[in-house]
Amino acid sequence: MNILEQLEKVIATYKPIEAGTLTPETTFESLQLDSLDLVDMAMACEDQFGVTVEVNEDLKTVGDLMKIIEAGA
Repeated sequence: MNILEQLEKVIATYKPIEAGTLTPETTFESLQLDSLDLVDMAMACEDQFGVTVEVNEDLKTVGDLMKIIEAGA
């Protein structure tokens, strides 16, 4: 399972999404994730991938999150 598929499962715990629809260009705003959702999701990603995810204005898309995970892997 690749990072995108794993992220899809994590994000699906916060918002219902169709399998296979998540792309690196998908924004968290389009998924209607609020700031609390983002913090919770970041902590879930830290647990699953063993990386530190800082939630800030640079974290806007799934691709941004993938880069953080790939850099920490």
